[in-house]
Amino acid sequence: MKKWVVKEKQIGETPLEVAENYRKEAELAADVSIAYAGRLDPMASGKVLLLLGDECKKQKDYFGLDKEYEFEVLFGASTDTGDVLGLLTNTKSAHPLSSVQPPEVAQIGEVVRGLVGKQTFPYPKFSSKTVQGKPLHMWTLEGKLDEIEIPTTESSIYNLRCTDVRTVSETALRETIFEKINSFTEVTDPKKALGADFRRAEVRQGWHDYFEHKKDTVFCIARFRATVSSGTYMRTLAEEIGKRLDTPALALSIHRTRIGKYYPPFRVWLKQYR
Repeated sequence: MKKWVVKEKQIGETPLEVAENYRKEAELAADVSIAYAGRLDPMASGKVLLLLGDECKKQKDYFGLDKEYEFEVLFGASTDTGDVLGLLTNTKSAHPLSSVQPPEVAQIGEVVRGLVGKQTFPYPKFSSKTVQGKPLHMWTLEGKLDEIEIPTTESSIYNLRCTDVRTVSETALRETIFEKINSFTEVTDPKKALGADFRRAEVRQGWHDYFEHKKDTVFCIARFRATVSSGTYMRTLAEEIGKRLDTPALALSIHRTRIGKYYPPFRVWLKQYR
C-alpha cells in the first residue's frame, strides 16, 4: 500500500470527505487509517495530501510543508471571513479601483511586492486556531473576541505576483458568488447549532442586498500566484492586498496547486526554481 497520495479537493468539500472518497475509490478496508496533512477552507479547492495506514502515525512530520496557491481577489467588498462565505463588513472604498480603467498587472504587482519576505499576521477570526482550548471561530460566533487577544502567526512569502486583472459584470459576479455559497450540502448537525450551516441564510441575504445596490456595476478582480510557508492564509493575503491598494477586498477563489515535494514530484518542483 502507498504511504501517501495527493487528491483534489473541490469547493464545498471537506478534507475528511476527500479522504473517505479516496477510501471508496481505492477500495480500502474500514480499518485502514487515512489522515490528511494540512487543511483547506470550505471555499478553497486544490491539492490535499492524504497519509495512509501506518504513515498516519507520522502525521506531524508532514506539517510545515511549503505550499503554492493561485487565488483571485475581488475589490470593493470585504467580509468577516475574508472570503465570499461571510457577512459583508465594508463595501466602501476611499480610493476605489476604477471599473472603467482597472489597474495594470504591473501596477498591482508593484504595490504588493512589499509583501514578499517574512510577515506577521493575526489569525483569521474564522479559523481553527485554538485559544484557551477553543477555536477562534467559536470565540467569534459567541461574540467574545474582546475577551481574548487574537494570536499572530509568522509567514514566509517566498513569491507573490499578480498574473491577471479583469473586470466582470454585476450579473456574472452575482452568479459566481451564489454558486460558491450553494456548492455544498446543508449542515444540519445539532451539535453545530451556533453558526449553523455557515450562517448561509444571512450570508445570502447580505450578498443579495449588496448586489441590489450595485446594479450595472463592473467589478475588478486580480489573480495572484503565491508560494508561501505552511499556515499562510490566502484570505489574509487578499485582505492585506486590499489594504495596500486602499480598498476593501476578499478572496474570491483559492486553489492550492502544490504541496512541498509531494506534488508535483520533487524533480518537477526543483525545475521550477532553477
